[in-house]
Amino acid sequence: MPWDDPYLETCCRAALHRVVLSGDVGRPDGLKDGRCLHRMAAMRFTCQRADGRFTATPAGLARHRHEILHDRAPAAVQS
Repeated sequence: MPWDDPYLETCCRAALHRVVLSGDVGRPDGLKDGRCLHRMAAMRFTCQRADGRFTATPAGLARHRHEILHDRAPAAVQS
C-alpha cells in the first residue's frame, strides 16, 4: 500500500469486508457500520445506490483484496 493511501480504521476495514460479502444485494444504511460506509463512500471505496444500500466500488474491491485478503499485488485501480 503506497504511503499516500487513506488509512482505514479497524471498524472501516470490517465494514468494507461486510459490504464486499453482501455482493450485489448491498449493505443497508442505518446499521452500526453506517458511519464507516459513509466515510468510505467519501473515499470512493463504496457507493450508495438509489435504494439506500451500499456496494463496493472497483477501488473498494482492490483495497479489500490488499488489506483484507492480503494480496500483495498493487491496489491501484483506474478511476
